[in-house]
Amino acid sequence: PDVTYTVMIDWDRYDLEYLPPYDGESIDAIRVVFPRGKHNEAIAIGKKIRDKGYRLFFQAANTLAYSDEELNDLATAMNEVAPESLSVVDTFGAMFHEDLERIVGVLDKKLDANIKLGFHSHNNQQLSFALSMAFVDMLKNSPRDIIVDASLCGMGRGAGNATTELMASYLNRKQGKNYDMDVILDAIDVFMEYFKHNYSWGYSTPYFISGMYCTHVNNIAYLTEKHRTNAKDMKGIIESLPPEKRLVYDYDLLEQKYLQFYQKNIDNKVALADLRKFVGDCAVLMLCSGRTLIDEKDRIERYIEKEKPIIIGINMMLKGYDYDCCFFTNPLRYAYAMMDNETKYDSVKQIITSNVKNTAENDNEIIVDFGSLIKSGWKYFDNAGILCLRLLHGLGVKKVAIAGFDGFGGNLAADYANKRMPAVVINPDWNEVNNDIKEMLADFCEATKGEMSVHFVTDSMFGGADDEKTTV
Repeated sequence: PDVTYTVMIDWDRYDLEYLPPYDGESIDAIRVVFPRGKHNEAIAIGKKIRDKGYRLFFQAANTLAYSDEELNDLATAMNEVAPESLSVVDTFGAMFHEDLERIVGVLDKKLDANIKLGFHSHNNQQLSFALSMAFVDMLKNSPRDIIVDASLCGMGRGAGNATTELMASYLNRKQGKNYDMDVILDAIDVFMEYFKHNYSWGYSTPYFISGMYCTHVNNIAYLTEKHRTNAKDMKGIIESLPPEKRLVYDYDLLEQKYLQFYQKNIDNKVALADLRKFVGDCAVLMLCSGRTLIDEKDRIERYIEKEKPIIIGINMMLKGYDYDCCFFTNPLRYAYAMMDNETKYDSVKQIITSNVKNTAENDNEIIVDFGSLIKSGWKYFDNAGILCLRLLHGLGVKKVAIAGFDGFGGNLAADYANKRMPAVVINPDWNEVNNDIKEMLADFCEATKGEMSVHFVTDSMFGGADDEKTTV
């Protein structure tokens, strides 16, 4: 069959010393991706690739950012090196029809007719298929050959790409082509179920935000996976990045913007005064989310009977326990607790950090400043158990017991007392999470030595459980 096997490299991230001369037994062509302003450097790389015998393709990342003058300069440079193709790339899925029309109009006029023109789209705004059809239509009377990138089921990073089966069907039905749909559908049935089961891609609200602000997909993934940031706040955080910083990913800067976004003007004095009155001189029992809330419930109940503590649920309310209040630091957990505990939720006082919401809706809600509870220096600095300990210390609580603060083994269905509860982070390095919690707990205990005792009621990676009071 007439198949070209192609790989793609970033212009500055692959050492061509590792590339063997072309031998006809492996790949046939290499696509070189380059950012705006780096086409000359990419061309230098491309010449070395062609010298080794490979067919040469170029992809102009974020072509949307090019002015007409820059597109003319790009075409002139490409004409001199004469690659097999140059592709327009909608890196952030941010293009509309008129954007593609402008870019194609300039390049088709200026680019040598022997150089194929390609289009590589992303589906952040649900326009990948529509724009790919438009691209074909724009060039249907052009003498040049064209390339449209597509993948089975639209599989691709983040929002995904144009869909092979849709494009092939369109080309057959509207452009007089003859792609074998049976072969394509068989490939989906045979090969794609594994990927659909094990990976996710496609349009989502966070990736729409990526397209709206032309921001690198890694920024979206970071806020989604590490912080489970809701869409409205994600929009605000990305909006706070300088436009040039949105194009790349800088996790330190993103973390800084995340923290700044949630450091709002919350009147912590009123909130803390209300909480001090509520807690009084009582001991506090924190019920975290770990499986030991079920496995060691008898031990927990003996502690409750003996100490009569105020019981605080940490980012959850587990059926079978009576809570005095709950402490929420995560929007998803907050929403899930309301949904899962409709009959009990309104009767329990809610302590909510300002990254979840910043205005109390009733007398049962107390909003506390998120920024006042965090301490930098760890990747997973916003662990709810640690934040609650800091809050309780600020309230002057002397005696705290913890249950369900088990640590993570990596299987959340087994780790969590409620396996249906949403995870706070997605696919982290669980050893790193556990180590961060261990270090933060040690740091907290050192800072509060002699002021607060912390006792583990249930087994934990972070301390020993004992029916007698243990000071950490």
